[in-house]
Amino acid sequence: MFQPLLLMAGANGFLAVSIGAFAAHGLESFFPPEQLQTFQTGVDYHMYHSLALFGVGLLSLYYPNERLPKVSGYFFLLGILFFSGSLYILSITDIRWLGAITPIGGLFFLSGWGALCIFGLKSNNIK
Repeated sequence: MFQPLLLMAGANGFLAVSIGAFAAHGLESFFPPEQLQTFQTGVDYHMYHSLALFGVGLLSLYYPNERLPKVSGYFFLLGILFFSGSLYILSITDIRWLGAITPIGGLFFLSGWGALCIFGLKSNNIK
């Protein structure tokens, strides 16, 4: 059976490792340390939330009729796109206004964790 959350987790984990290796081996001679640190922050949050996607993907397999794990996963994906994506582009291009997009990604991350908390509080999830 097709599992989109697990597919997204695997793809994003792959991307986080690839992008991190690119930064470590391809960008360090071109960018000042503060730009590399910004890029690395994007990579770190990308990987953390790829793992979170994997976790909610597993939860959605165990609780196939529950919406909240899936909602949480899609919030994590949007957070990766807005938070990590904006930091990647910001550090490479130095377009400063992209920094205004980064907090939107943070709100998506918080929403994903919030949805997961609500799922955990629901008493009908206990088997």
